[in-house]
Amino acid sequence: MKKVFYLLLIVLFTLSCKESKIINNISNSHKNNVLFILVDDLGYKDLGCYGSEFYETPNLDRLASEGVMFTNAYTPNPVCSPTRASIMTGKYPSRVRITDWIKGYKAKDPKLKTPDINYNLPLGEVTLGEMFKENGYKTFFAGKWHLGDEGYYPENQGFDINLGGAQYGSPPGGYYSPYKNTKLVDGPDGEYLPDRLASETIKFFSENKEKPFLAYLSFYSVHRPIEADKKSIEKFKKKKNALTDSDPHIVKEHQSYTRTVQSDDEYASMVYAMDRNVGRVLKALDSLNLTDNTTIIFTSDNGGLSTSRGTNPAPTSVYPYRAGKGWVYEGGLKVPMIIKSPSNKNSRKIDEPVISMDLFTTLIDLNNLKYPDRPKVDGHSLKPILIGNDSDFNKHETLLYHYPHYHGSGWKPGTALRYKDWKIIHFYEDDTFELYNIKDDIQEENDLSKSNPQQLEKLKEILAKTLQETDSPIPERIK
Repeated sequence: MKKVFYLLLIVLFTLSCKESKIINNISNSHKNNVLFILVDDLGYKDLGCYGSEFYETPNLDRLASEGVMFTNAYTPNPVCSPTRASIMTGKYPSRVRITDWIKGYKAKDPKLKTPDINYNLPLGEVTLGEMFKENGYKTFFAGKWHLGDEGYYPENQGFDINLGGAQYGSPPGGYYSPYKNTKLVDGPDGEYLPDRLASETIKFFSENKEKPFLAYLSFYSVHRPIEADKKSIEKFKKKKNALTDSDPHIVKEHQSYTRTVQSDDEYASMVYAMDRNVGRVLKALDSLNLTDNTTIIFTSDNGGLSTSRGTNPAPTSVYPYRAGKGWVYEGGLKVPMIIKSPSNKNSRKIDEPVISMDLFTTLIDLNNLKYPDRPKVDGHSLKPILIGNDSDFNKHETLLYHYPHYHGSGWKPGTALRYKDWKIIHFYEDDTFELYNIKDDIQEENDLSKSNPQQLEKLKEILAKTLQETDSPIPERIK
């Protein structure tokens, strides 16, 4: 009798375990995976779907045709580290005191003392990695980090796996192995870095397909050094030679120069290689039957590198937008942004202005993430747009672009603010302002500060209030 009793207990226990496992698997299956793809220095016009006629991006063009394509997506800063911090935390860069790239540009004979910045993303900040990890996701990071030194790497900020993420702002050994990257084992000689990062991401998918995951693929591309993709460079050399006019057509920008035509074959091959590897990663999701359960986000950390101090042309153009990386004109701030999610009702284009911090809030909202002390953030959730309820989207009345530092491209400390269709820019060295209606004047050619003094004063007040609310540091004049 006792044997029968114990046998029944064993059977019941086994069934209970199986049931628990089934329930757990059901619970996990209802958690959407996330693939976040961030490209370094990719300009607004660098994709075919965003208007490039020289570069080729078939995989991203297809993704845009299947998801939601944002035509007025901005970064809060025209250089990398501040925007990366904002994506990781959902906050304006000023709030985490990373308002310049780490460790910044040292100007010769500056007129202003620029604000000190944090050289590490503070560990006290709640990051995207920590939010997902706390909610049972496997978290993976590959590529460029540039948010701190040892002790502040991705593995210290919520990511279970880190391949290539360190203090580097550009690939320390270049784009071909050996990489000289302390967080990435060298591949075979001549291996191309974007290929390697995509392969590592695909491997992560395969090993974690039964679990919910956050995969953050942060390409070092297309940041300098400009090193052509050997697999496709001949294609773009031929394409360049076939152009009627391949001149970069540079124009004056303050004391600097901006390229207005895309015709750099080496840069084109780098964009193409990045797109090729996005295609490989998306194909892997398909082959593992993960696509229908994965939110895919694609964007850049700042505008394209189209403005340089000398007449030697920068590698890309974002024309008709003004200037580029390092400048708070539209060319330095507007970026591609594509989201494909199981929540998407249909593919479409969205003209509503959005900003990098919105992605943090969106992912929390889409995945219903819980956190004991959920941080206060500046981002607005894009979920209403993704599910087709645009009227429920909490629109940004103002967007702040605070860059109180000098930049190697010739930019001098300043701040810009968008209020509805208006944009004000304050240059701190000479305390001057510019005013544009960017709906009517996307090239920011017509400064209305003199002809519309009432609107200028109104935006000055809004700018001052926003700087105070975001605790934004201001440069000081050197005595």
